[in-house]
Amino acid sequence: MTAKFDWKQIETVLLDMDGTLLDLHFDNHFWLEHVPRRYAEQQGMEVDVARDELLDRYRAVEGTIDWYCIDYWTRELGMDIALLKEEVDHLIAVHPHVIDFLVGLKQAGKRRVLVTNAHGKALALKMRRTPIGDHLDSVVCAHDFGVPKEDLRFWEQLQGREPFIKQSTLLVDDSLAVLRSAARYGVENLLAIGKPDSQQDAKEISEFPAVNHFRELLPQLKPM
Repeated sequence: MTAKFDWKQIETVLLDMDGTLLDLHFDNHFWLEHVPRRYAEQQGMEVDVARDELLDRYRAVEGTIDWYCIDYWTRELGMDIALLKEEVDHLIAVHPHVIDFLVGLKQAGKRRVLVTNAHGKALALKMRRTPIGDHLDSVVCAHDFGVPKEDLRFWEQLQGREPFIKQSTLLVDDSLAVLRSAARYGVENLLAIGKPDSQQDAKEISEFPAVNHFRELLPQLKPM
Protein backbone atom coordinates (compact mmCIF):
# COMPACT_ATOMS: atom_id res chain seq x y z
CA MET A 1 0.00 0.00 0.00
CA THR A 2 1.46 3.36 -1.04
CA ALA A 3 2.59 5.49 1.91
CA LYS A 4 1.36 8.96 1.02
CA PHE A 5 -0.16 11.34 3.57
CA ASP A 6 -1.69 14.79 3.57
CA TRP A 7 1.05 16.35 5.68
CA LYS A 8 -0.79 19.66 5.87
CA GLN A 9 -3.40 17.90 8.00
CA ILE A 10 -0.94 16.07 10.29
CA GLU A 11 0.01 17.86 13.50
CA THR A 12 1.44 15.08 15.68
CA VAL A 13 3.69 12.16 14.71
CA LEU A 14 3.84 9.27 17.17
CA LEU A 15 7.03 7.26 16.65
CA ASP A 16 7.91 3.79 17.85
CA MET A 17 11.55 3.22 18.82
CA ASP A 18 12.77 -0.39 18.35
CA GLY A 19 12.44 -1.46 14.73
CA THR A 20 11.18 1.96 13.67
CA LEU A 21 13.76 4.60 14.61
CA LEU A 22 16.34 2.05 15.75
CA ASP A 23 17.52 -1.14 14.06
CA LEU A 24 15.74 -4.16 15.55
CA HIS A 25 18.87 -6.24 14.93
CA PHE A 26 20.12 -5.29 18.41
CA ASP A 27 17.00 -6.61 20.15
CA ASN A 28 16.71 -9.73 18.01
CA HIS A 29 20.36 -10.59 18.58
CA PHE A 30 20.05 -9.88 22.29
CA TRP A 31 16.97 -12.04 22.98
CA LEU A 32 17.63 -14.83 20.45
CA GLU A 33 21.42 -15.16 20.69
CA HIS A 34 23.01 -13.33 23.62
CA VAL A 35 20.52 -14.17 26.40
CA PRO A 36 20.32 -17.87 25.42
CA ARG A 37 24.12 -18.09 25.42
CA ARG A 38 24.42 -16.50 28.84
CA TYR A 39 21.48 -18.53 30.19
CA ALA A 40 23.08 -21.76 28.89
CA GLU A 41 26.31 -20.86 30.69
CA GLN A 42 24.41 -20.17 33.90
CA GLN A 43 22.34 -23.37 33.75
CA GLY A 44 25.03 -25.65 32.33
CA MET A 45 23.04 -26.63 29.23
CA GLU A 46 23.44 -26.53 25.47
CA VAL A 47 22.67 -23.18 23.83
CA ASP A 48 19.99 -24.70 21.56
CA VAL A 49 18.23 -26.22 24.57
CA ALA A 50 18.40 -22.91 26.41
CA ARG A 51 17.04 -21.05 23.38
CA ASP A 52 14.08 -23.44 23.05
CA GLU A 53 13.23 -23.02 26.72
CA LEU A 54 13.49 -19.25 26.51
CA LEU A 55 11.36 -19.06 23.35
CA ASP A 56 8.57 -20.89 25.19
CA ARG A 57 8.86 -18.46 28.09
CA TYR A 58 8.89 -15.46 25.74
CA ARG A 59 5.74 -16.66 23.95
CA ALA A 60 3.92 -17.12 27.26
CA VAL A 61 4.01 -13.36 27.95
CA GLU A 62 4.24 -11.97 24.41
CA GLY A 63 2.05 -8.91 23.94
CA THR A 64 1.94 -8.14 27.67
CA ILE A 65 3.89 -5.50 29.58
CA ASP A 66 6.00 -8.27 31.18
CA TRP A 67 7.45 -9.24 27.80
CA TYR A 68 8.99 -5.76 27.57
CA CYS A 69 10.03 -5.52 31.24
CA ILE A 70 13.73 -5.81 32.08
CA ASP A 71 12.94 -6.22 35.79
CA TYR A 72 10.54 -9.09 35.02
CA TRP A 73 13.17 -11.01 33.03
CA THR A 74 15.86 -10.27 35.60
CA ARG A 75 13.66 -11.93 38.23
CA GLU A 76 12.52 -14.78 35.97
CA LEU A 77 15.94 -15.74 34.66
CA GLY A 78 18.11 -14.79 37.61
CA MET A 79 20.33 -12.65 35.37
CA ASP A 80 21.00 -8.91 35.27
CA ILE A 81 19.31 -8.17 31.94
CA ALA A 82 20.23 -4.49 31.95
CA LEU A 83 23.90 -5.39 32.38
CA LEU A 84 23.69 -8.05 29.65
CA LYS A 85 22.32 -5.42 27.25
CA GLU A 86 25.41 -3.31 27.82
CA GLU A 87 27.60 -6.25 26.77
CA VAL A 88 26.27 -5.95 23.21
CA ASP A 89 25.30 -2.27 23.13
CA HIS A 90 27.68 -1.69 20.21
CA LEU A 91 24.88 -3.17 18.07
CA ILE A 92 22.47 -0.35 18.93
CA ALA A 93 22.05 1.68 15.75
CA VAL A 94 19.77 4.31 14.25
CA HIS A 95 18.08 3.34 10.99
CA PRO A 96 19.28 5.25 7.88
CA HIS A 97 17.60 8.62 7.22
CA VAL A 98 15.87 8.67 10.64
CA ILE A 99 17.59 11.85 11.81
CA ASP A 100 16.86 13.54 8.48
CA PHE A 101 13.21 12.57 8.89
CA LEU A 102 13.02 13.85 12.49
CA VAL A 103 14.66 17.14 11.46
CA GLY A 104 12.26 17.38 8.53
CA LEU A 105 9.29 16.89 10.85
CA LYS A 106 10.48 19.76 13.03
CA GLN A 107 11.00 22.03 10.04
CA ALA A 108 7.49 21.14 8.89
CA GLY A 109 6.08 22.13 12.29
CA LYS A 110 5.07 18.65 13.46
CA ARG A 111 5.17 17.49 17.08
CA ARG A 112 7.42 14.41 17.44
CA VAL A 113 6.44 12.06 20.26
CA LEU A 114 8.24 8.79 20.97
CA VAL A 115 5.81 6.11 22.16
CA THR A 116 7.64 2.95 23.17
CA ASN A 117 7.00 -0.34 24.93
CA ALA A 118 10.67 -0.46 25.91
CA HIS A 119 11.40 -0.62 29.63
CA GLY A 120 12.86 2.54 31.15
CA LYS A 121 16.30 0.96 31.58
CA ALA A 122 16.44 -0.07 27.92
CA LEU A 123 15.13 3.34 26.87
CA ALA A 124 17.82 5.11 28.90
CA LEU A 125 20.56 2.94 27.38
CA LYS A 126 19.40 3.65 23.83
CA MET A 127 19.09 7.36 24.49
CA ARG A 128 22.70 7.37 25.73
CA ARG A 129 23.94 5.41 22.73
CA THR A 130 22.08 7.32 19.99
CA PRO A 131 21.21 10.95 19.16
CA ILE A 132 17.46 10.39 18.67
CA GLY A 133 16.58 12.06 21.98
CA ASP A 134 17.86 15.37 20.63
CA HIS A 135 15.22 15.26 17.91
CA LEU A 136 12.07 14.45 19.91
CA ASP A 137 9.59 16.77 21.58
CA SER A 138 8.36 14.21 24.11
CA VAL A 139 8.94 10.59 25.19
CA VAL A 140 6.21 8.29 26.51
CA CYS A 141 7.02 4.87 27.99
CA ALA A 142 4.25 2.25 28.15
CA HIS A 143 5.58 1.02 31.49
CA ASP A 144 4.39 4.29 33.05
CA PHE A 145 0.85 3.20 32.11
CA GLY A 146 1.20 -0.48 33.07
CA VAL A 147 -0.06 -1.67 29.67
CA PRO A 148 1.67 -2.02 26.27
CA LYS A 149 0.68 -0.30 23.04
CA GLU A 150 -1.15 -3.46 21.95
CA ASP A 151 -3.75 -2.63 24.64
CA LEU A 152 -6.45 -0.01 23.96
CA ARG A 153 -5.92 1.33 27.47
CA PHE A 154 -2.48 2.58 26.41
CA TRP A 155 -4.01 4.98 23.89
CA GLU A 156 -6.61 6.16 26.37
CA GLN A 157 -3.88 7.02 28.88
CA LEU A 158 -1.70 8.55 26.18
CA GLN A 159 -4.52 11.00 25.45
CA GLY A 160 -4.29 12.18 29.04
CA ARG A 161 -0.49 12.53 28.93
CA GLU A 162 -0.01 13.83 25.38
CA PRO A 163 -3.38 15.02 24.04
CA PHE A 164 -3.68 14.44 20.28
CA ILE A 165 -6.39 14.68 17.64
CA LYS A 166 -6.97 11.27 16.08
CA GLN A 167 -7.64 12.69 12.63
CA SER A 168 -4.43 14.75 12.53
CA THR A 169 -2.06 12.22 14.11
CA LEU A 170 0.29 9.78 12.36
CA LEU A 171 1.60 6.66 14.10
CA VAL A 172 4.74 5.01 12.69
CA ASP A 173 5.42 1.50 14.06
CA ASP A 174 6.90 -1.82 12.91
CA SER A 175 4.37 -3.88 14.91
CA LEU A 176 1.15 -4.76 13.10
CA ALA A 177 -0.46 -5.59 16.46
CA VAL A 178 0.28 -2.06 17.68
CA LEU A 179 -0.98 -0.48 14.46
CA ARG A 180 -4.20 -2.50 14.75
CA SER A 181 -4.65 -1.34 18.34
CA ALA A 182 -4.18 2.30 17.34
CA ALA A 183 -6.64 1.83 14.45
CA ARG A 184 -9.25 0.44 16.85
CA TYR A 185 -8.72 3.50 19.03
CA GLY A 186 -9.35 5.73 16.03
CA VAL A 187 -5.92 6.98 14.96
CA GLU A 188 -6.52 7.65 11.28
CA ASN A 189 -2.99 7.88 9.83
CA LEU A 190 -0.94 4.71 10.23
CA LEU A 191 2.41 3.74 8.73
CA ALA A 192 4.19 0.39 9.02
CA ILE A 193 7.95 -0.15 8.81
CA GLY A 194 8.64 -3.06 6.48
CA LYS A 195 12.31 -3.61 7.34
CA PRO A 196 12.70 -3.26 11.12
CA ASP A 197 15.82 -5.48 11.24
CA SER A 198 18.58 -4.48 8.82
CA GLN A 199 19.87 -8.08 8.79
CA GLN A 200 16.55 -9.58 7.66
CA ASP A 201 14.49 -9.32 4.49
CA ALA A 202 11.74 -6.71 4.29
CA LYS A 203 8.27 -7.91 5.26
CA GLU A 204 5.37 -7.94 2.80
CA ILE A 205 2.75 -5.62 4.30
CA SER A 206 -0.64 -5.02 2.67
CA GLU A 207 -2.74 -4.14 5.72
CA PHE A 208 -1.26 -0.65 6.18
CA PRO A 209 0.75 1.84 4.13
CA ALA A 210 4.39 0.85 4.58
CA VAL A 211 7.95 2.00 3.89
CA ASN A 212 11.26 0.20 4.28
CA HIS A 213 13.31 3.37 4.77
CA PHE A 214 12.47 6.89 5.90
CA ARG A 215 14.02 8.39 2.80
CA GLU A 216 10.78 7.40 1.04
CA LEU A 217 8.95 10.02 3.13
CA LEU A 218 11.44 12.88 2.92
CA PRO A 219 10.15 14.31 -0.41
CA GLN A 220 6.67 14.66 1.15
CA LEU A 221 7.84 16.92 3.98
CA LYS A 222 7.75 20.64 3.28
CA PRO A 223 9.26 23.23 5.68
CA MET A 224 6.87 25.73 7.19
